[in-house]
Order: sequence, then structure tokens, then C-alpha cells
Amino acid sequence: MDLNFTAGEQSFREEVRSFLRAKLPPEISRKVLGGKRLAKDDFVRWQKLLHAQGWGAAGWPAAFAGTGWNAVQQHIFDEECADAGAPMQLPFGLKMVAPVIMAFGNPAQQQRFLPRIIDGTDWWCQGYSEPGSGSDLASLKMRAVRDGDHYVVNGQKTWTTLGQYADWIFCLVRTSTSGRQQEGISFLLIDMKTPGITVRPIIMLDGEHEINEVWFEDVKVPAENLIGEENKGWTYAKFLLGHERTGIAGVGRSKRELKKLKEIAAKETSGGRPLIEDQRFRDRIAQVELELMALEITNLRVISAEGEKKRAPGPEASILKVKGSEIQQMLTELKMQALGHYALPYIDEGLDADWSGDAAMPAYADHAPPLSGQYFNVRKTTIYGGSNEIQKNIISQMILGL
Repeated sequence: MDLNFTAGEQSFREEVRSFLRAKLPPEISRKVLGGKRLAKDDFVRWQKLLHAQGWGAAGWPAAFAGTGWNAVQQHIFDEECADAGAPMQLPFGLKMVAPVIMAFGNPAQQQRFLPRIIDGTDWWCQGYSEPGSGSDLASLKMRAVRDGDHYVVNGQKTWTTLGQYADWIFCLVRTSTSGRQQEGISFLLIDMKTPGITVRPIIMLDGEHEINEVWFEDVKVPAENLIGEENKGWTYAKFLLGHERTGIAGVGRSKRELKKLKEIAAKETSGGRPLIEDQRFRDRIAQVELELMALEITNLRVISAEGEKKRAPGPEASILKVKGSEIQQMLTELKMQALGHYALPYIDEGLDADWSGDAAMPAYADHAPPLSGQYFNVRKTTIYGGSNEIQKNIISQMILGL
């Protein structure tokens, strides 16, 4: 297996770098690289810039206005964007609901929704988890009752990431209570402006408003917003989760954070000796770097197989989810240790301020304001998208045959 990039792939990397140098707004890049707070407009602005270049959806087929790139090109693009400090493209529309609409939606739904996802017009959020249904998603209770040409929806979704900004939400709803739990679930697309929808913030440990609970009270949803067949939503949900778990791996972002960890560890401490000269700490950096290299190769194999077989990632996506989330947690832990007491305080105003070049601050203090918040935030990665314990069960049953 030749793991070296070809001349054509290296040329493509230079093309991506040139685009990023020319088009990525520096004020947005500084926010991302400094761990600062991003506004909704930052994400939307970047998506529109990518769309204008024809790069709005790296993983979409050309038939749906995607790039049609192969697995290596997608990987190079993600890596270079992360390294340059581009905002993450929001996955809920591009990488989660869009593949479902492409695979199971009808032509009218594809024409209606996909162009508004790729050009940044519509912001999507996910309506899967409920207060009593997380990893055990099949136990969800939110009801959708058919009434003529509408469904009447009642219930609650929770942990809805960035739902306060969303124009649309894709929801798993219960349309039947007979048979197995999985057989009574349907997949609905719901306009967040519909009367009867209430979004309530959930404030996290780091003080940020990232997640929400969403209430539905007699919400009328046109039946034309049903994806595929009624009571077949579990099939579509599993298809979507494969894409979500692949995205959670976050190889490009982890490579960027590894670079940042090395920068912090290379700076002189109060004792005058860089932490990277400590053999045990250097060994821990080497360990996480080796694991990240292995994850990168595995991720390339998964997305390459996905493109060749024209299917959603299978149980191998669980491997990416487990290892990717663990690496993200290891990196934040090591950065916390490298910064020592500077990492302890959570400084809210530091998420908006730029302290670089301030002579009154220690050389590495600009990393400190967001780091404790990042540390706590990343603890969730082993839970969302299906907890790692659930993923290990999938791996043991469907890959190892245990």
C-alpha cells in the first residue's frame, strides 16, 4: 500500500492552500485558531464563500452540485481547512440530513432542500435524543399523528446542538406503537418557525449556550415533509448515524490541536525549561500522535470504501468514533497539563479578546482563556453520536463476531 501522496494530490493541496490564503477571512481564522467564540454569521459566511468556489459540499456527488472529490481529496481539504483555521462546516445539514435526502428523499424534496443546504441559506439541527432516549434511541416517544395532509407532532427533543439558530430540524418521531419499537419510527423534516415549537437553552458547565431542549405542542407538519416511507425511519436513522460517527473522528481538527499542544509544550516554563524536554511528557505526545496517524489511515480507508460502494459507512464508523473522540479528549488533557495553573480559570471575556502580543501576559496566556471550557466541552465526545460503550458493542458484534 503506497501511503505517499501523488503529484496530482500534492497539486490539489496547493490549490486548496491558495484558496484559503485568498478567501478565508483572517478575523475568522484568528478566532478559530485562538479558540475564541464564533458567531452564527462566521459559519454562514464561510459556507457561502465555499459555495461560491464550488466547494460547498466536499462529500456530495457532482449530481447534487457537490465536488465529486475522491476520499483523498476530501481528506486533504479537511486537513488544510483545519490547519488554516477555517470554521468547521456544520455537519447537521451537509453531512447528516443531506445524505438521507439524497438516498431516500423524492426528487421534489431533493430539489427543495439540498440547494439551500449547500449555499448556506438553511441552518439545520438534529432532533434525535429525548430526555429518556439517548443511546437507547429506539425508545423515543415524540408522537406524530397523521391528520389529512399533515402530521400533528407533540413531544420533546433535547441536547439539540445550535438549535437556537436553526431554520429546520430533522426529527425521528413515533408514528406507530405496534410491533418492535424500531418499526414505528418515521423521519420528518420540520420548519422551526412552525407555531407550537419552543426552544429553551441549556447552559453548559463552560457557560456557553450550545445545546437546547426543543418542545413541540400540536405542531402541524405537512405530510410532504416525510422522508421515505412511514414507520421506516429507523433505517434512515442508522444510515445517518454512520455519517455522523465518521465526522466525529475529526482528524484534521485533532492534527491542528496536536500542533498547538507542541507549541505550548515548547515554550519556556517559569523554571526556564520547556515541558517538551521532559521525557515522560514527550512520550505522551508521541503516543497520541501515533494513535492519530493510525486513525487518519483508518479514516481514509472508510471514506474510500464509502465512495466505491456507494453506501453509508458501516460498523467501521464505530471504530472512528471511539478512537477519534478519545484522541480529542487526550489532546485537551495534555494541553491542560502543559499550561498548568494558567489553564484553570474560565475567562469569559477571553473568548472574544485577542491577547496576543500583550507584553503584560505570559507568552502562552492567549491559549488559556478558552482551554478549561474546551476541556469540559470535549468530555461529551465519547457520549454523543452513540456512546463509546454502545460503539464497542457494535464493533464486538458486527466486526469481531463475538
